[in-house]
Amino acid sequence: MPHKKIKILVIDDDPDMVVALSMPLEANGYKVSHAANGSLGLKMVKDPKPDLIILDVMMETATAGFQVSLALRSADPESEYAAYKGIPIVMLTSIHSTT
Repeated sequence: MPHKKIKILVIDDDPDMVVALSMPLEANGYKVSHAANGSLGLKMVKDPKPDLIILDVMMETATAGFQVSLALRSADPESEYAAYKGIPIVMLTSIHSTT
């Protein structure tokens, strides 16, 4: 049986960070896609449905990553993201102080 290629979605507006994350992941056989902001990331959660999301906290706003994660983890069963609630999210940030 062929090995399923694990899909990782990186949602980050910093191109350097995307490259730094993508290179070692792709070198180890993961399929990496990228969204440059939260709204595009939410669209890409639907297609291609990733197995893991690496999500930057600060993008177009200081809390954009939190807003994406809240949309994905909504308790509302009618949420358009209800089918994606179980996708693991790794929050990533370079914030060096408490906001």
